[in-house]
Amino acid sequence: MGLACRILRDAGQAEEVTQDVMIEVWRTADRFRPDLGTAKAWVLTLAHRRAVDRVRSVQASKDREVRAGMLSADRDFDQVAETVESLDERRRVHRCLAALARLQRVPLVLAYYQGMTCIEVAHSLSTPEGTVKSRMRKGLDELRACLEAGS
Repeated sequence: MGLACRILRDAGQAEEVTQDVMIEVWRTADRFRPDLGTAKAWVLTLAHRRAVDRVRSVQASKDREVRAGMLSADRDFDQVAETVESLDERRRVHRCLAALARLQRVPLVLAYYQGMTCIEVAHSLSTPEGTVKSRMRKGLDELRACLEAGS
């Protein structure tokens, strides 16, 4: 049991290996040859072989699982399709933005592409903040309608 425990590093598996070895010793005792070594050495050799076989078996099982996992792993996304869709969306957004009136398009471009807040957009356009918000809201509604109509 001690030898199996040192090799396997798992008490449960070491117990199983020890039991298997003891059963094998019981069944194959007639094959023991005292002229080749002691009974203790014979039993330890059987235990060592069984424990190493168990380690190899466990490792092979893990390797099979990893290979199977790699073969069956579904990709989260298809990069080519993702790129095409992204470019198509960008083209549609630009087309719909170009269709907006200048008063609605400019505040949206400043806010979404330049990262400005409504207050900054209003200040840069010298327009009241409420007017800018109204134009942006109307522009977003028209942009949404245009994008939905194009899809």
